[in-house]
Amino acid sequence: MTEPTRLRASLQGEKTVVRMQMTHDMETGQRRDGSGRTIPAWFIRELAVSHNGRIVLQAQWGPAIAKNPYLQFAFRGGRAGDRIQVRWLDSRGEQRTDETAIVTG
Repeated sequence: MTEPTRLRASLQGEKTVVRMQMTHDMETGQRRDGSGRTIPAWFIRELAVSHNGRIVLQAQWGPAIAKNPYLQFAFRGGRAGDRIQVRWLDSRGEQRTDETAIVTG
């Protein structure tokens, strides 16, 4: 299993800004190891971020995303103490869920 997603959600005026860094190798399937064998593709396929159970961001990714991807976005309607949940599924079927509360400022 991978390390937890570094996740922060904060109120900035009327918007909630979500910042996250996911720990994942994100292999493209095009690199070779020391023996010249192709390293199999392994990347996050699906990502969903929800606010109190309502999806506020949903994405389908491919092998072109960098290792340990960082993502930042904003949405309206959050309040201090509300829950933000991040869920992802990778090309090997592994998945991870992390959550945090929205903080002020």
